[in-house]
Amino acid sequence: MNKRMEIMAPAGDFESLQAAIDNGADSVYFGVEQLNMRARSSRNFRTDDLAEIRRRTARAGVKAYLTLNTVLYDHDLPVARRLIRRAKDEGMDAVIVSDQAAIFMAREAGIPIHLSTQLNISNTESLKFYAGYAETAVLSRELSLRQVAHITEQIRRQNITGPSGKTVKIEIFAHGALCMAISGKCYLSLHTYHSSANRGACKQNCRHPYLVIDKETGMELEIDNEYIMSPKDLMTVNFLDEIGAAGVDILKIEGRARSADYVAVTTRVYREAAEAVANGTYNKQKAEEWVKRLATVYNRGFWDGYYLGRRLGEWANPGNQAVRKKIYVGRGQKYYAKAGVGEFLIEAFELQKGDRVMIIGPSLGVREITLDEFYVNDRPGTRAAKGDVLSVKFPEKIRPSDKIYKIVEPDSV
Repeated sequence: MNKRMEIMAPAGDFESLQAAIDNGADSVYFGVEQLNMRARSSRNFRTDDLAEIRRRTARAGVKAYLTLNTVLYDHDLPVARRLIRRAKDEGMDAVIVSDQAAIFMAREAGIPIHLSTQLNISNTESLKFYAGYAETAVLSRELSLRQVAHITEQIRRQNITGPSGKTVKIEIFAHGALCMAISGKCYLSLHTYHSSANRGACKQNCRHPYLVIDKETGMELEIDNEYIMSPKDLMTVNFLDEIGAAGVDILKIEGRARSADYVAVTTRVYREAAEAVANGTYNKQKAEEWVKRLATVYNRGFWDGYYLGRRLGEWANPGNQAVRKKIYVGRGQKYYAKAGVGEFLIEAFELQKGDRVMIIGPSLGVREITLDEFYVNDRPGTRAAKGDVLSVKFPEKIRPSDKIYKIVEPDSV
């Protein structure tokens, strides 16, 4: 039996949080309002949500990590101190930080520290320096797997321990968006929009298509329909056995700004793959099936990052490359507990008998069902259009905050 790697899933809202919990996450990471690298994202928690986050994760036996990893200025320090103390009071398992001020504050508060990739730890000596403060380190995203393995080997040989006296754990990014900048430190957004990526306010202008213009001749080039500053998404499930052999402790899935179904699928796939690595049943045939499942949710195309020795990135093609689409149809209205029936108002598109649908909600997480039998406006039906009320058997409570989507499979796209 090999070491069991921890699966760390992103949570940008309660839908994603519940999806992560339901699909086998060992831990979740999230930000609140400001001072995290997704501070300007539309998907973020409020400070007052911390108690509910802790309640849900504790009930499920899932660890909860607060992300506070932006560059800090003097006027940020009181806010950072309050957030860290609140995280400690609410029982969070750790804070993910990069600024030295946040490191000192967390140590003062007595909450475990995880070092963010923004620190760009790329060698053993840097790790030894920071190990005096932290239990876990996220290594630089630009390291090869061979370099990662060397660092984990030196941790064992030199007995590099954290403040608790336990061996320092190594975390790496396993899946999701990659940035063209070194460990995410980029000034492009600041220069063009006066909106700093290092303050959690990235405008992602690197994800746009660009023309290259020769200033002498005026000739314009479009680079083969690729976004030349926007890498494809990282995917490691097809060589996860090598990652396990490299001594990695924690697999981090990127995606706090992505949807709950993305969190559900990626968490479940990496959970299954990590279990297979641990029990010795991992093989390439299984990996091929996992890759197919990962391709069903949002992605910019996949590559293996720098782990296998690549020096140049693989650039993304325009748009979402997911082979499986979800189309918004409507929202929840009522739930009849005795009958076990949920009611939805159809606001867009239409549904027919046999359609596969996805229901997403803050309490529900992500659920999928097939519409074998349903009622339309209180009558047995086979088609529900805009303005209709759809009633369907469902084992869990439906709330007005729940949304229903039609799933369009690859052969229908």
